[in-house]
Amino acid sequence: MTLAYGIQLPVQSQSTIYAEPWEASAGPADLVEIARTADRAGFDYVACCDHVAIPRRLAPAMSTVWYDPVATLAHLAAVTERVRLLSHVAVVGLRHPLLTAKQYATLDHLSGGRLLLGVGAGHVAEEFGVLGVDFEQRGAVLDETIDALRAALGPEEFPEHHGKRFDFEGLGQRPRPAQAHVPLWVGGSSPAAVRRAALKGDGWLPQGDPRDRLPAQIARLRELRERAGIEAPLTVGAITEPLYVGSPAWDVGRRTLSGTPDALAESLRAYRAMGVHQIQVRFRCRSRTELMDQMTAFGAEVAPRLD
Repeated sequence: MTLAYGIQLPVQSQSTIYAEPWEASAGPADLVEIARTADRAGFDYVACCDHVAIPRRLAPAMSTVWYDPVATLAHLAAVTERVRLLSHVAVVGLRHPLLTAKQYATLDHLSGGRLLLGVGAGHVAEEFGVLGVDFEQRGAVLDETIDALRAALGPEEFPEHHGKRFDFEGLGQRPRPAQAHVPLWVGGSSPAAVRRAALKGDGWLPQGDPRDRLPAQIARLRELRERAGIEAPLTVGAITEPLYVGSPAWDVGRRTLSGTPDALAESLRAYRAMGVHQIQVRFRCRSRTELMDQMTAFGAEVAPRLD
């Protein structure tokens, strides 16, 4: 099994949990060059987050820099050739599924079928409140939204869905997605999110599970799918520790994996042994140039050793 690798893009979201200092003054030109580097270096996908508006109480930690994922991924689709485009994750419960379907079907059409639609329940109550969506019911809303999106992103020009919250038929949407089946990956590591991924997803995007928690989560996914009689493959993801290819001459933090390509690959192969199919990587870096150098080195020297 080949272990795919993707990257959550810097610059487009700047939470203090992970953003590097140089990102604060970066912008669209930096995003373009980083996406092109990912394209050349064999990355399976580039990913964007989704927040509509950040309340003042959370702004010091989360910042208010959150590029719109559809606009950002569409922009990057036009300047890349093969890398896939992942929403990690779209809080699709904030919007009517026909609106979401229109946006992401168009993105898939324009990019020649490169969309990976990652979805999640969301966690910022004020966003839901201002948009008129019940925050306490966001899990149930997401469950039905996934079902509605399956219909709305399918092959039918006039999709049909009849549910508790959304009801539509006889309303056409073109262009249709370029892909016959848009992969829908479910994000989150709570019991409800894992269950949702197992029963409704084509893939699972964990939210910060450390290595020692992943085997039990993966076993649970398999158990739930087997019990439900679902035989289709599920793409299992993992977010790795921060990485630095080589011996850093600066303090990259105690959690960061660094060293030779052989040493990094040996460590990362443990994810594949657990049953992980794709890893999301993030590199410690002090500039766009250092990040691009790290990505290039990873693609050329570490990735060939992952198998």
